[in-house]
Amino acid sequence: MNQLYFSNIFKTNTYYDDINQFFAHVLYYNGNWTEAKKLQVEVVEKRQQLLGPAHPDTLTSMGNLALTYRNQGKWTEAEKLQVEVMEKRQQLLGPAHPHTLKSMGNLAVTYSNQGKWTEAEKLEVEVMEKFQQLLGPAHSHTLTSMGNLALTYKWQGKWTESEKLEVEVMEKRQKLLGPAHPDTLTSMGNLAVTYSNQGKWNEAEKLQAEVIEKRQQLLGPAHPHTLTSMGNLAATYRNQGKWNEAEKLQVEVMEKFQQLLGPAHPDTLISMGNLALTYQNQSKWTEAEKCKLK
Repeated sequence: MNQLYFSNIFKTNTYYDDINQFFAHVLYYNGNWTEAKKLQVEVVEKRQQLLGPAHPDTLTSMGNLALTYRNQGKWTEAEKLQVEVMEKRQQLLGPAHPHTLKSMGNLAVTYSNQGKWTEAEKLEVEVMEKFQQLLGPAHSHTLTSMGNLALTYKWQGKWTESEKLEVEVMEKRQKLLGPAHPDTLTSMGNLAVTYSNQGKWNEAEKLQAEVIEKRQQLLGPAHPHTLTSMGNLAATYRNQGKWNEAEKLQVEVMEKFQQLLGPAHPDTLISMGNLALTYQNQSKWTEAEKCKLK
């Protein structure tokens, strides 16, 4: 399998730097941001020299580098590159081309990560509207852009606007992909969080229970996504004062994260902190202290 893949990389009329780009992707997806960045900077510089600063492949490599900067929390560097990529794609491909819209969406996420909600929202509205015109209201790119805008609304406390979009995304994904597709379940989970933030506990609880059940069937009881959905339902129980139900779920989540990821993994520690908080809310000080000491 690897031999076939590598032979495809080294086929004629590929770029000299394709192997660098390939390894940069491998490093990126393994979280080796520093090493990925070194290779990506080299690819960008050489493509700028050989292909020009506005060539589509140069812009793609710039976009990849920007994502690595973003994952390192280097917002200024990421934003600068993404603005340049967006502007050049607008000039080269037009304002409504899918690649232009994708670069606008990437920049909007970077704005959001910096708390620049106005800039993010403006871009995301434009991206959503253009995808709706270009690809239709039920296309996966359109639904993703709607979900991104809903998240930006949520960060600003615009619950009504967020809920409206998330209901539409969920319903369309249910029809398009089916009720148990991972993307459908993600959209259900997002809507449940919006319900919770508005104190709509019954609606949130119902959705979260369904997400757990389907993820258990689809991914298994110990998959990280299943455990995350269990933690979300536990938080909804806790917010309603359903301490026993919350505690039972949180103990299970913590134990499975410990087995799956180890006692020092961030997800394990978060689950321990959540359980400790539930113990505190019940005045179970000894159990809460044990969680903190672990």
